[in-house]
Amino acid sequence: MLELERVSKTYRVGTFGGKALRAVDEVSFSVDRGEVVALIGESGSGKTTIGKMVLRLIPVTSGRILYNGDDVATFKGAALKDYHRRVQGVFQDPFSSYNPIFKADRVFRIVHQEFFPTLGAKEWKEKLDRSLSAVGLAPREVLNKYAHQLSGGQLQRLLIARALLLEIEFLVADEVISMLDASTRVDVLNLLAGLREERALSTLFITHDLSLGYYISDQAVILYRGTVVERGGIEDLYARPIHPYTQMLMASVPRLDRKWEEAPLGLKSQQVGLGTGCVYYERCPFPYRDERCRTVKPLLAERERGHFVACHPRPEAPSPDGRPALPDR
Repeated sequence: MLELERVSKTYRVGTFGGKALRAVDEVSFSVDRGEVVALIGESGSGKTTIGKMVLRLIPVTSGRILYNGDDVATFKGAALKDYHRRVQGVFQDPFSSYNPIFKADRVFRIVHQEFFPTLGAKEWKEKLDRSLSAVGLAPREVLNKYAHQLSGGQLQRLLIARALLLEIEFLVADEVISMLDASTRVDVLNLLAGLREERALSTLFITHDLSLGYYISDQAVILYRGTVVERGGIEDLYARPIHPYTQMLMASVPRLDRKWEEAPLGLKSQQVGLGTGCVYYERCPFPYRDERCRTVKPLLAERERGHFVACHPRPEAPSPDGRPALPDR
């Protein structure tokens, strides 16, 4: 359904734009119909930038984003409007998505005017009530209220209901539950899972929380400094993480059976890696890095069936099938 082909995004920074900052570097992955793909990485890894490019909020510098085989960058006019009817986003802070001087249901009036101008008031009310009920909201309790009169969970559900009004096929969910309390998080996650089952809704689930990615996703893409370092099926990737960065993320997940001070931190230098080598070089622990890592950028390659890793294999540690592989870490 949606495919990214070597997508990159470069910003001009510094005085008079004299320097280039590559926020996303040749990222490739796909999301099939009805599939949830988790895009996982720490802050500053380029996750939100990818989401914005998918939504056509910012342009792609190089590469292509294909939707049902068509290049999204070529959409204009009616074609772009139809794309936004099918592909929508919900973002981290629900409060910033509403103008505080207007009532929250103004977003639905805009949808009515822009996408369903010929639909009568009665038919529109029925359609709106169905969408609100689908996300567990009672229309009389949330409509005609200002954003400050509603909770974060209610506002987030309103945004999802807005997307459902358009009968979308693809949702970009960018840290949609990070600002919600624990009980509301579960409700929103279960809502997204239910929409996938009922409507075959495809979702790009952007998060920094590995446990959330595992809970809801079929595939995972691990991003570090704008580069995909590992991707694959959620069960395989979580059970057998290969890249040192993925392993560090897994080791950093809090556990109930040990105190936090007993858990290994696993963090190294925060320096920016050299442009010609591996982006994770400066933080990669010894002895898993060498001169080759510093000077040669590893390519994303299939190490197991459907499991791709951007890390140099070590010939001295062959895998059971005889191919070069990383040592156990």
